[in-house]
Amino acid sequence: MKYIDLHTHSTCSDGTLSPDGVVEAAADAGLFAVALSDHDTTAGVDEAAAAGEELGIEVIPAIELSAVSKTETHILGYFIDQSSETLLRTLGHAREVRMRREREICEKLCSLGLPVTFEEVSALAGDDVVCRIHIARVMVKHGYVGSVGEAFAKYLSSGRPAYSPTQALTDEEAVRAIKDAGGLAFVAHLNQTRLTIPELSEMLSRLKRAGLDGVEGYYTEYTPEMREKYISLAESLGLLLSGGSDFHGENKPNRIGQANAPYELLERMRERISK
Repeated sequence: MKYIDLHTHSTCSDGTLSPDGVVEAAADAGLFAVALSDHDTTAGVDEAAAAGEELGIEVIPAIELSAVSKTETHILGYFIDQSSETLLRTLGHAREVRMRREREICEKLCSLGLPVTFEEVSALAGDDVVCRIHIARVMVKHGYVGSVGEAFAKYLSSGRPAYSPTQALTDEEAVRAIKDAGGLAFVAHLNQTRLTIPELSEMLSRLKRAGLDGVEGYYTEYTPEMREKYISLAESLGLLLSGGSDFHGENKPNRIGQANAPYELLERMRERISK
């Protein structure tokens, strides 16, 4: 069986491996294709593609956009045109709002008696997109928590006291931005939306009218029962499937390729993009 991983992150957002390091890890894992899907940026795609050519593994240009939601709704874009003016404008706006969101989180942490300054977080991120992971690492540095995972579990995840729901885009806007860039749009990690199957069906039907192509049917955190339900739902709505590990290197325990997504998913996506 040939496997792929269409959901990975590098140091350009909140991963710990460089873009070429992600591709090298995918090749070492025996994968046949990998998508670099950093948050709100395609800065690492060219480096990843060059590494893919050298190592003989296909690299799909991708991105992950966060959407306004009561919980977590992320939209993955595949086969995107990185030079799309619409996409570049969207990403510029998304990064501005992301900076405001991370400032809000720092302010909430300070009010909880855990002083974290945005300046320190921004310095840690450097030229890369500022993400919650950078805040978590600062919290570990100051001894507020013992690990990045604890920071998210206690403070930074949806529903926790320092979480900020501020996002730049609605889910429909995220889908349209990806479609305007010539890509395919997929809803990531359906379990993190915390929606019931009927609620998910309603959301996905609405997004399909906006141009949605599919959902992440294979994902590290899915139980076998979840995967079966999500795949069945996608098939009932005429949506494609993608699959990925949400690999972040040392920032998450997920192993690259862990979702066991079959190569045939990518073949069906190619068929859609060629139409």
